[in-house]
Amino acid sequence: MMKLLVVGGAGYIGSVVAAQLIDAGHTVTVADNLSKGHGWAVPPKAAFVEVDVLDAAALTEVVGDGFDGVLHFAALSLVGESVTEPTRYFRTNVAGTLNLLDAIRAAGVERLVFSSTAATYGEPDEVPILETAPTVPTNPYGASKLAVDAAIGFECAASAARGQTFGATSLRYFNVAGASGDYGELHDPETHLIPLVLRVAAGVRESVQIYGTDYPTEDGTAVRDYIHVEDLARAHLLALDAITPGNHAVYNLGNGTGFSVRQVVEACRAVTGHPIPAVEVGRRAGDPAVLVASSDKIRAALGWVPEKPELEAMVGDAWEWIQANRDRH
Repeated sequence: MMKLLVVGGAGYIGSVVAAQLIDAGHTVTVADNLSKGHGWAVPPKAAFVEVDVLDAAALTEVVGDGFDGVLHFAALSLVGESVTEPTRYFRTNVAGTLNLLDAIRAAGVERLVFSSTAATYGEPDEVPILETAPTVPTNPYGASKLAVDAAIGFECAASAARGQTFGATSLRYFNVAGASGDYGELHDPETHLIPLVLRVAAGVRESVQIYGTDYPTEDGTAVRDYIHVEDLARAHLLALDAITPGNHAVYNLGNGTGFSVRQVVEACRAVTGHPIPAVEVGRRAGDPAVLVASSDKIRAALGWVPEKPELEAMVGDAWEWIQANRDRH
C-alpha cells in the first residue's frame, strides 16, 4: 500500500479517485485550494491540506511529507473561459504543474498520474482518436494541458538520465459523468451537458439548449464521448500501479462509440420521468460533429474495461446524487 497525495482531490473527479484509493487500502492526503472543489467532497478518511499550486513554497512543503505517488487534478478547465483568459489558464495549469514537478523532484517522489484531456488533439481528422493522432489543440485550455504533458515527458527522461526513478502517466479523456456514493458533479458555473439537462428535471432550470441539429450524424446533433466517473477513477488506480521508472505513458480513455446530444436528453427524460423541454438553437463556433476517444491502448496495456459504459447508468447515478444533494444546488 502507498502513501499518496491527490492534488485537486476536493473536485469532482479527484474526490472519487481519492475515495477509491482509500477503499484500496492506500493512505491519502488531499491538497486543494477549494476555489473549485468543496470541503464536503474530501473523503472522511483522507487528510486534508489547503494549498494552491501557485504557492511554490507551500506546495513544496506539502509534497515533502514523503509520498510514494502524486495524482494531479488541480486545473482550470472551462474551454470558453480559457479563450478569454488564456494567461490565467497557462499560469494555473502550466506554471502550477511546474511547481508541482519541482516539489516532486525535491522530495524524490517516484510516481505521478496526471489528469490530462483529449482536448490536446483539437479537431481530429479521424475518430475514434488514437494516442498517435496529431496534437493540435484549438483553445488555450487544451494547449495548456498539452504543454504539461510535454513537461512531464521531459521530466521523466531527465530523471532517467540522472539515474533516478521518476515515472508518470497522462490520461486523456473528454466528458465525465455519473456519481459515486457521496461524490458527484457540482460546478459553478455548470457547463457539462448531463448535469445541465438534469437540472431541468430538478426544477433548477426551465429548459436545455441543443446547439446545432444539422451535423452529419445519425440524428443531426453532435456526438461526444462519455465515461462514468467510477470507470475513470479506476483507470487512475491502474495507471498508478503500472508506472515504470523513466517512462511517460499516455493513454486515452473513452467508451469508443459516443452519444449524441439528443440521446443524452432522451436518456435523462427516461431516467427522471420529466419531459425536459429542449430548445434547438444554432451551432456553436468550433464545435466538431464527433469527438470520441479510443481506449484500445489502455485496455490492452492495463486491462482497463469500463464497467458502466451505458448512458443510462451514468445518467441514473448522476440523477440519484442530485436528488440526494438538492440542498447543494
